[in-house]
Amino acid sequence: MIDQSFLLAVGAIGWGLSLATYRPLALKAGWPLGKAQERVPALTLVVAVVSIAAGLIVAGTRGALHGGVAMVLLGIALAVFWSGFLRVGAQSALFLAPLAALTLALCWLMAAAGL
Repeated sequence: MIDQSFLLAVGAIGWGLSLATYRPLALKAGWPLGKAQERVPALTLVVAVVSIAAGLIVAGTRGALHGGVAMVLLGIALAVFWSGFLRVGAQSALFLAPLAALTLALCWLMAAAGL
C-alpha cells in the first residue's frame, strides 16, 4: 500500500543513502563537493544515518508483505538515481533527507496518538 509514510520512508532511505555515499563517490570520480561535505563530513554522515534509520524502522514495522521490502528497494533505487545521475543531488539530499525523516517521525507519532 502506497501512502504518505511509504513515500516518506522511501525518501528518507534514498536521500540518506545518497548523502552517505556521495562523498566517497565524488572524491573517487572528481565530482564537486558542497561546503557542508567538505567542512563537516561527520555531520552529513550523522544526518544520513539518522534518516536511513527512520526509513528502515518504518519499513520494518510495516513488514515485508506490507511494503517494507518495496520501501527499501525503492530507497536504494532513489539513492542510485540521486547520486549517480544527478551527481550534485547529494547537496539537496542534505536538506531533503532530514526533512523526510522528521516528517515521517511526526506522522508516526500522530498515528500512534490516534490523531
